[in-house]
Amino acid sequence: MGGSEASDAQTTPTAEDRRHILPDVLSSLTRLRGVLSRRHAADTARAALQGIAGGSLTRLPVAIRFWDGSVLTPDTTSGGESGPPTVVVRHRRALAHLLHEPGELGLSRAYVDGSLAAEGDLEELLALRRPMRSISLTTADRARLALATLRVAGPGVMRRPPVPAIETTTERRHSLDSDRSAISHHYDLSNDFYRLVLGPSLVYSCAYFSEEDDSLEEAQERKLDVLCRKLRLQPGERFLDIGCGWGSLVLHAAERYGVHATGITLSEPQAALARARADELGLTDRVDIRVADYRELRDPPFDKIASVGMYEHVGRAELEGYIRVVHDLLRPGGLVLNHGISQLHGDPPDARSFIARYIFPDGELQPFARVAGALQRGGLEVRDVESLREHYALTLRRWVVNLRAGRERAVTLVGPERTRTWELYMAGSARAFDAGEISIYQILAVRGDAPHALPLDRLQLLTSGGIRTPT
Repeated sequence: MGGSEASDAQTTPTAEDRRHILPDVLSSLTRLRGVLSRRHAADTARAALQGIAGGSLTRLPVAIRFWDGSVLTPDTTSGGESGPPTVVVRHRRALAHLLHEPGELGLSRAYVDGSLAAEGDLEELLALRRPMRSISLTTADRARLALATLRVAGPGVMRRPPVPAIETTTERRHSLDSDRSAISHHYDLSNDFYRLVLGPSLVYSCAYFSEEDDSLEEAQERKLDVLCRKLRLQPGERFLDIGCGWGSLVLHAAERYGVHATGITLSEPQAALARARADELGLTDRVDIRVADYRELRDPPFDKIASVGMYEHVGRAELEGYIRVVHDLLRPGGLVLNHGISQLHGDPPDARSFIARYIFPDGELQPFARVAGALQRGGLEVRDVESLREHYALTLRRWVVNLRAGRERAVTLVGPERTRTWELYMAGSARAFDAGEISIYQILAVRGDAPHALPLDRLQLLTSGGIRTPT
């Protein structure tokens, strides 16, 4: 007992000793902090990534600039004279997003909240999705990647960062209520925002270009007229537009072709603006805009029906039922035109994808063959098909230009998060159309239980007269 007390007395520092030790400890910590601060984030990242997947991540043609200004350049040169595109990690929070949600969802959250940004050609950067898919990470690689994140950003990344407020989820039930909610998420942002992005035509679907340098307005007016021509619209006919948006097609059809047009949408702001536009053009006697789901219509059969950029919201499970409704709303021998996006290659976006969480909560793309088969089984004979894949890439790039030119106004209207989201969505979609991952088809079909009015010569669908003057 006494020996132990003597030993403690010899080893326990006195208050006087601590006063001398403390400055030495602080000095050592200061020197250590200096050493660590000279170890830039890019250096730490390169050292860590070279040991993962054989160093393949360091060979991707992209530069990464970190919050401390250090830059991780690729081991291979690319990008031409301007160099490779640059991912900017503005804040450690971006790596926290990736640590907690590896993959597309984590990257999406970091980009949306502004902790991750891009410099250079955004489409070129998005094209890296393809080479990244070829990189196979083992379980050990994933563990090393998580440790690398800790080394680069520090222990603070262990805290899960907040999810951006504009993110949503979906169960893809496609009930009347859930579809209204999904439509509201996307379309009820701001009519002024859509006018900024889409231009004065307010057409939110693929334009129809004759030449690549056509203006967006020229191409959109041509598209509206192509739709009307393919449907062989005649004065006095009853025409239904399912998913009419801000009314551009029904207004064009009523003014230029003399039809009595009904447009339905689930968006109250869209309907209000469409009605105001009809009133300005003096078309309220020929244009009826309703807030209604296609499943709620009880009208007598229409002569012609269009569905432009709408069936993507219907859902795979509901496709057959949707076509049955369209069939019953169309008179025998009547024409229907479905203008919609189809999946060509790869897997369609799942419920955890960027598109599902931030753009179209209910959206489901379907292969063309599935859509054409469903039309046939539903009593609608497919008579004409046209792919507009290249046209949609051109359209989307025009919208991106509009958004960038009006970025300050867009941020005022919908906030910085949605502005970033829309730029990423449109640039990514343009790239997907260019790469042949998705396409868009105009499918003209006829209710086949009576004679139709289609010409023998297909060219007449597109060349039967010029754009008509208002009646």
